[in-house]
Amino acid sequence: MADQPELRRFIPLGIAVLTVSDTRRIADDRSGDTLSQRLTEAGHRLAARAIVPDEVPAIRTQVEAWLRDPAVDVVISTGGTGFTGRDVTPEALEPLFEKRMDGFSAVFHRISYDKIGTSTLQSRATAGVAQATYVFVLPGSPGACRDAWDGILAQQLDYRHRPCNFVEIMPRLDEHLRRGASITA
Repeated sequence: MADQPELRRFIPLGIAVLTVSDTRRIADDRSGDTLSQRLTEAGHRLAARAIVPDEVPAIRTQVEAWLRDPAVDVVISTGGTGFTGRDVTPEALEPLFEKRMDGFSAVFHRISYDKIGTSTLQSRATAGVAQATYVFVLPGSPGACRDAWDGILAQQLDYRHRPCNFVEIMPRLDEHLRRGASITA
């Protein structure tokens, strides 16, 4: 009976939101607003929010800072997942992944296909785990952010979701780091 959803309590996570854009500011960042609103309405904490230009060093520097921050459990970026020359968010963040989450992209595209059809092919949405932190890389539209949050993240970032969720495995995300430390000790 201990694993019945109604008996599990909600565990709020610290979530950082990064908007990757050369033109957006907080005042007109609808995608960042969408994610911030949804995550706080779900009961999570907005641990940090930033906007950086479409440049690999700027993106990577901000996310690496959040990966070192114990208050950040999850990083969600929005923007820079297309095919233009300035779209470099996957290139900036995928090298940080210790483990890729290929299923995230597959499910995101499945949900997106129902809404925008084959235009979903124009997104390189991706996700992975870096330094025991979940990192989700979303397209820059508010609709894509809604689809990813409502269709995937709201459930997977909720400890009460069954049969399984990302929260329940968080304490074990750094096992490889701890095991490596004990081998060298």
